[in-house]
Amino acid sequence: MLPFEMLHREFDPPEELQDTIKCFWYNRREVGELQSDFEVIPDGYAEIIFYFGSLSSISPNGDLQPLPSPFMMGLLNQPVVFYTEKRLEIIAVRCFPWTVFDLLGLPSGKDSVHIFEHPIAKLQSPLSKLIEAGKIEEAVALVKQCFLDTRSRIAIDSMLFKAGVAMRKTNGTIPVSQVAAAAHATVRTLERKFKQSSGYTVKDVSGLMRFEQVRNKLWHSPDSNLAGLALELGYTDQAHLSREFKRYSGATPAAFARKAKKGKQAVTSDFVAFIQA
Repeated sequence: MLPFEMLHREFDPPEELQDTIKCFWYNRREVGELQSDFEVIPDGYAEIIFYFGSLSSISPNGDLQPLPSPFMMGLLNQPVVFYTEKRLEIIAVRCFPWTVFDLLGLPSGKDSVHIFEHPIAKLQSPLSKLIEAGKIEEAVALVKQCFLDTRSRIAIDSMLFKAGVAMRKTNGTIPVSQVAAAAHATVRTLERKFKQSSGYTVKDVSGLMRFEQVRNKLWHSPDSNLAGLALELGYTDQAHLSREFKRYSGATPAAFARKAKKGKQAVTSDFVAFIQA
């Protein structure tokens, strides 16, 4: 990887969107003339991505395939690598996975990268002009307004909302039975609705939420005690944490911590842009 210049900013959603959207964010990276790759590590969110520049991923047949804009990144079970060159700018919407498909009026699925057709694609042209003019706040405001309009036309299931609140408050550490109790539902009903809305089970999403917390803590504090993190975040023991961490990141916690230390010494890194703080 060659070093590159990067800017990352996050924007809170309006109150009317806080039940469906975690935040909006902008990212700019300058990587030079040579093609560069960067890795996106799993977390507990789905992202709707508008981009400006070049962005490709590996297709199922092994070829490098340019991505349309916008596209959606669903929940990831393992890292995904993207390729870009020169300048890449992104405006993105970070959504709760149990609301994103309803928000877009799409059937749920488990693809890591979702290619979809939707009226929000009409934003690409006006957003491109604003980004080219350096009007980042105006571009984010345009996306916010679009999603305010979209949100006003749909009804979010109150059961899923309550379940999501309980999961977020505890970072995915409480059992499914307690999530169901918080949602005033039976475990069976909650699991059925949750899978219909997100494509995943409550346990799947809770596991990603816990992993995200470990990942963030190791990135910001690479010398963190793993046994203490396991206890704090509801893992059975340190070995359980290490297995889950490797499952989602492809690396052991120790290897990831070493990478974090190296990243701190560089001007920037190929991971920090997408870490969810």
